[in-house]
Amino acid sequence: MSIVLAKAPSSADWWMIVVIGLLFVVLAVMAIAEMGLSRISKPKAQALSDTGARGGASLLGLVAHPERWVNPLLLAVNVCQTVQATLTGVVAGRLFGAAGVAVGVVLNVVVFFVFAEAVPKTYAVQHPERAALRTSRLVAVVSAFWPLRVASRGLIGLTNVVVRGKGLEQGPFVGEQEFLGIVEAAAEEKVIEHEERELIESIIEFGDTVVREVMTPRPDLITVDTGSTIEAALDVAFEHGFSRLPVMREDEDGNDDVVGIVYAKDMMRSARAGMAGGLVDGLVREARVIPETKPVSKLMREMQQLHFHMAIVADEYGSIAGLVTLEDCLEELVGEIVDEHDEIDPEVTQLPNGESMVDASMAIEDFNDHFGTRIPDDEHETIAGYLFGVLERVPDPGEHIEAEGWIFTVEELEGRRITSVRVAPQIIES
Repeated sequence: MSIVLAKAPSSADWWMIVVIGLLFVVLAVMAIAEMGLSRISKPKAQALSDTGARGGASLLGLVAHPERWVNPLLLAVNVCQTVQATLTGVVAGRLFGAAGVAVGVVLNVVVFFVFAEAVPKTYAVQHPERAALRTSRLVAVVSAFWPLRVASRGLIGLTNVVVRGKGLEQGPFVGEQEFLGIVEAAAEEKVIEHEERELIESIIEFGDTVVREVMTPRPDLITVDTGSTIEAALDVAFEHGFSRLPVMREDEDGNDDVVGIVYAKDMMRSARAGMAGGLVDGLVREARVIPETKPVSKLMREMQQLHFHMAIVADEYGSIAGLVTLEDCLEELVGEIVDEHDEIDPEVTQLPNGESMVDASMAIEDFNDHFGTRIPDDEHETIAGYLFGVLERVPDPGEHIEAEGWIFTVEELEGRRITSVRVAPQIIES
């Protein structure tokens, strides 16, 4: 069915068509401005301004204070789109009669979306500096137009009344996942280095990390017992390269308890004074005990303020769960810190047959990143814990489970503790 004019356009129709055309141009320019400005960082704007680029000063002012132009610009775009859509519908209805509704929808969806939205924004993505510089003065004028600023502030205020919440008057926020997505996109586009991306992600995750996730668990602690000689304790410290050692004793119930911490420097001072045969008990310093659910960020601040580098970690029942150091906290931010005393044992060792030998204490999160799996880590933190949870008992060497397209085989145990797991891809027979 062909669409024909219901009547010839009047002078009023022609004026409305002219206004629609002007709005088309305005919307295209605003789309370029919105996308271009959002892709310019403050250092980049400063550099463009310093080179004397035309519009550089305006651009620097806009990028430095985005809260001054974002809402007015978005409101202006919304007003223009509403007016344009209304006028297009009116003119289409007057010229094409009943078919005018379909014509108006096609014009708005195809013409305006493609040529006043998608094409300008694509141009701005490809040429962000040029787009931002050429539109900065216009955006500065629009954002300075007081009726538009008052209207946008009033609407934001209305939003804060309708949706009450702490800090809403400060404006919109970016969620954690959305922010991480922005960081990932910036790294892929080489706006930032991948090392910078990893550091930013570590900082974001740092606030959600608790001591239990970074501590050295009780079975892995290197300790000395009360009644040990200073010479014997020094041998332990030198052998493992530690400057501090927890001092343990057995309580009335036969459970290990921490008496305190002995410093290698104190023992060396005593040994030089001819007291190497004395007991470490007289050199023990008080140990700080913290819960395993304490946030690492809070612990790190306390370590800085109170000047201590090591703390004993206790579970909810008061039993010793492990030990945490300042180095453990720092490694959560910057990655593994290796010194000359550390033995580097890779968590994953590739075997010649295509399988992998995995340290069972490997964090499930790190395992998922390495193998591309989605093993849940809400109940267990390590691969050993995951296997215990699935099997619901202490396994025997050689036992295996199948999950996430992989076969997990228990390779070695120390007592009831899984120490290594062999991981092989699951072969699906067709």
